[in-house]
Amino acid sequence: MAIQAKIKETEFRIGDLVRVIQVFHEGEKERSSPFEGTVIAIKGRGINKMFTVRRIGVDGIGIERIFPLYSPTISKIVVKKRGDTKRAKLYYLRKNK
Repeated sequence: MAIQAKIKETEFRIGDLVRVIQVFHEGEKERSSPFEGTVIAIKGRGINKMFTVRRIGVDGIGIERIFPLYSPTISKIVVKKRGDTKRAKLYYLRKNK
């Protein structure tokens, strides 16, 4: 079974297609920034747990972001599609095709 994590009643695991919504406070304004991609790694223990999300940008360039699981800026994680994998890390998705 692949590694999984749970944050704010949302459970996700390696291989899932997720949308991470972060909220930033810029002065008096509040801005949300979504990032949608595949979870390729979950690392750490306890409060230090992090997960890596990878998506393919313009012209086929891969973009990865590492999010701390218990970050106060993460407002919501939405699981768009469940993945089916038996690996703990999906680093093979980084290779060029």
